[in-house]
Amino acid sequence: MTFTSLSQYAAAYLFARLPMAPDPGPGGGINPTPNAPGQLNTLVNKLLGLIAWAGTAAGVAGVLITGTMMAISVKRGESSEHMSRLGLVLGGCILVAVAGPLANFFLGGAGTTAGQPQ
Repeated sequence: MTFTSLSQYAAAYLFARLPMAPDPGPGGGINPTPNAPGQLNTLVNKLLGLIAWAGTAAGVAGVLITGTMMAISVKRGESSEHMSRLGLVLGGCILVAVAGPLANFFLGGAGTTAGQPQ
């Protein structure tokens, strides 16, 4: 049995056993509200804020370090490929800056609590 046929068999086996959508009942559709407990919500927001701050600080430090290395290698007359390193650092900075709005776009404001504007 090849890997492809084995993976197809496993996928068919798993999809055949997925639960069906529950019956909405006489009241209409199912619409659960995804609300986390208040303390957990606060803790997760603090953690995500800390990670975003650390990513921004690392991006600034990366740009400064890469610029310093470029200046030193130019002064020495060495040819170096610091531009590719600078491109990687700036790409990382863009990812850190776009992560929050991108997640908010795809989640559609699912983290907001009921009754508050999005």
